[in-house]
Amino acid sequence: MSWQAYVDQSLVGTGNLDKAAIFNSEGTSVWASTAGFTVAPQETKEIVNAYKDKGDASGTKKIQSTGLHVAGEKFVVLKAEERSLYGKKGKEGIIIVKTTQTLLVTHYPEHVQPGSAANTVETLADYLISVGY
Repeated sequence: MSWQAYVDQSLVGTGNLDKAAIFNSEGTSVWASTAGFTVAPQETKEIVNAYKDKGDASGTKKIQSTGLHVAGEKFVVLKAEERSLYGKKGKEGIIIVKTTQTLLVTHYPEHVQPGSAANTVETLADYLISVGY
């Protein structure tokens, strides 16, 4: 399956997400994306830095207090773990999951339950990890 097929079928095609992009794990190369979903270089750098941040003494990462920017919008970070970043803006949100070689950057619209969106992205991430990505 091509990277674009993962975006079109495994992510957006489920109806749980409306926008998605797949980057290399350093965030320097876009492998596939939904038309019109542009994540700026400074935004991917912010995402990559969030994964590098081990947090303070209580485990809180900087991004949890500053928020996260994706496609020109700011999201409040609800979850910032070693593998996953979840953000919300009103009733819509983002789910970002890092695998060995990829960053899955996704957006869900306000009519989708966050858990359904997260499950979709986490399931694809599990699969990509299982096949070496």
